[in-house]
Amino acid sequence: MSEPTPAIDAVTAANAAFAAEFSADLAAPPSRQLAVVTCMDARIPVFEAFGLANGEAHVIRTAGGVVTDDVIRSLCISQRALGTTELLVIHHSRCGMQGITDDGFKADLEADLGVKPPWAVETFTALDADVRQSMRRIANSPFIAEKGAVRGFVYDVDSGELNEVMSA
Repeated sequence: MSEPTPAIDAVTAANAAFAAEFSADLAAPPSRQLAVVTCMDARIPVFEAFGLANGEAHVIRTAGGVVTDDVIRSLCISQRALGTTELLVIHHSRCGMQGITDDGFKADLEADLGVKPPWAVETFTALDADVRQSMRRIANSPFIAEKGAVRGFVYDVDSGELNEVMSA
């Protein structure tokens, strides 16, 4: 038997209540044909802040909201297997990825674990520039079919506002 874990225990208890009232009436393809790439930051209430309901969009969350090879993989599947045609890339203010460096983070891991990770940390300093870089990665990927409807934004964690980043 596993040890008690307060946060996980609370989540599983909430799930039991949710499951008791659950109605499985959604199709796998998102009804708005929308995919959202955003940060894993817990301050971003994706569904509430962006007016989405379950079943309307694929939401891909990653550290910093950065478009990596694995995000491209997920977007490719989202488009080709499940019909999404529009993509939102959303970074946010006061992101923790702005407070660390790739080299420093990797050095800390190597010092603690004795091994340097093979993956890029993908830190950044300028939000708008990194949103543009993520949008360029989508535009340059041969695996992303629908590239015309890709827009980037910065979500302000203090005001709840979305501010569009125009591509360069």
